[in-house]
Amino acid sequence: MNKFKTYYKNAKDELFKVIFPIKEQIRSAYLSVFIVVTVITLFLALIDTVMSLSLSSVIN
Repeated sequence: MNKFKTYYKNAKDELFKVIFPIKEQIRSAYLSVFIVVTVITLFLALIDTVMSLSLSSVIN
């Protein structure tokens, strides 16, 4: 039982050390992720289009 109390106390102490992000940090991170995902999506779409056109020209 003593181990459980020690574990619970340590877990509670660690939770008090957690720093939650503020709204500006969340917004900034969201915007960064959105921009990176959009750029990667456009890049992959461009590569897919180029490969599709080149393959269709080889087949025809």
